[in-house]
Amino acid sequence: MTLPPSMDPAAWNAALRDQFEVFLDEHRSALHGSLAGLTEEQARRSLVTSKTTLLGLVKHATFVERVWFDEGVTCRSRKEIGIPDTPDESFDLDDGDTIESVLRAHQEACAASREATSRLALDDLLLGNRRGPLPLRWVYLHVLRELAQHCGHADILREQVLTGTAPRA
Repeated sequence: MTLPPSMDPAAWNAALRDQFEVFLDEHRSALHGSLAGLTEEQARRSLVTSKTTLLGLVKHATFVERVWFDEGVTCRSRKEIGIPDTPDESFDLDDGDTIESVLRAHQEACAASREATSRLALDDLLLGNRRGPLPLRWVYLHVLRELAQHCGHADILREQVLTGTAPRA
């Protein structure tokens, strides 16, 4: 079994920022992995009463990247960025959404996030969030929390998709 990058001893003593980025990338990668080997139908399969699907989770993660690391850093509006106004809308899938296109959009958003934050220090304030100015360190922690929750959701949905089991009543 290969250990995740965060369990590499080099990460244990790395600078805090480097540790944040290792954990963020690990969770980003886990979300990508949730779609590995699935058909388009499986990725879109709705197994819960909310809009949450495996493909929708990755599409939502793209929204998360754009909100926190584009809107937050550049102060551009969601309309200017080309993302939905609300998190709920970010789960909506259209006919053009495929595993390939959603993964590509997410990879591009993650790369843009890394670039947008590369010149910032952990204590630098991101001024574009609707809540007001927030330090980058808080944003890293918040995005990590959100990705971790979505990875857990993805694990459960993937298990249901692959085993054909529905949630118990």
